[in-house]
Amino acid sequence: MIRKTLGNSGISVAPLALGGNVFGWTIDEKNSFQVLDAFVDAGFNLIDTANMYSAWVPGNQGGESETIIGRWLQSTGKRKQVVLATKVGLPMGDGSRGLKKEYIFRAVEESLTRLQTDVIDLYQSHKDDPDVPQEETLSAYDTLIRQGKVRAIGASNFSPERLTEALQISAKNQLPAYCTLQPEYNLYDRKDFEENLEPVCHQYGLGAIGYYSLARGFLSGKYRSQADLTKSPRGTSIGEHYLNERGDRILAALDEIAAAHGARPATVALAWLIQQRSVAAPIVSATSVEQLSEITSAATLQLTGDDFQKLNQASAYVSK
Repeated sequence: MIRKTLGNSGISVAPLALGGNVFGWTIDEKNSFQVLDAFVDAGFNLIDTANMYSAWVPGNQGGESETIIGRWLQSTGKRKQVVLATKVGLPMGDGSRGLKKEYIFRAVEESLTRLQTDVIDLYQSHKDDPDVPQEETLSAYDTLIRQGKVRAIGASNFSPERLTEALQISAKNQLPAYCTLQPEYNLYDRKDFEENLEPVCHQYGLGAIGYYSLARGFLSGKYRSQADLTKSPRGTSIGEHYLNERGDRILAALDEIAAAHGARPATVALAWLIQQRSVAAPIVSATSVEQLSEITSAATLQLTGDDFQKLNQASAYVSK
């Protein structure tokens, strides 16, 4: 299996990240442990979560995902096999949020406690905070890295302008620089990343660990008609965004290539992402070991030049 580095961090990862947003939400602790075990036992190591997962669930306060991962790490002793990534910035159940230095210092201690570890490998700004000077946020990360509590930092949901500004501030002030970016990126949602954010990643050497890698499940082939939208609470948004002529073309290309390789459409869609130059590790979630197997096989599926041509043509978008 190929390995990639997280930007300029020197941290090596297998080419898929396991998304922890489902832990404590759509799967319980027991099933979460099974998925985590299967992921690591298959040779993968990057686990991505956030302090606020899953504060949106009634009765939750945030921290549920980190707590489950921490209990799994403690019970299995697999911490050295894992690259642990979490985030700070989006609202917790008590309303705490943002990227002020004081809050980051408090939030990191809470995350370390929940994760039952003494260091976070990749600590990420979950969303740009325009109310806080970027120097303040980066200075907080500098302190945490010097203290040995964080190894590297990443950004998520930043505009190209703000990301560039942060990277320039880091260089000018000798502060830690973001080494990764979490954008929305998949075979359907290509335009914003490829036209606006990818050039910044190339210029500064950032690795992308994109989310919604399967376009909220659309690229699995699960949703092909209006009747299919009742299969998930996400159905309404999927129908509005993906059920159109371009979406149909993409699914047809995925079906054709999947059949040729004896694979599933989701596997092909993820293999396309893995083999993109700027991508370090797409983030994918799984609610069962069976589903995980379909996902992880993407790391060893080698698409041909013809496959890429078909997928790129089917998913072509109108450039700016």
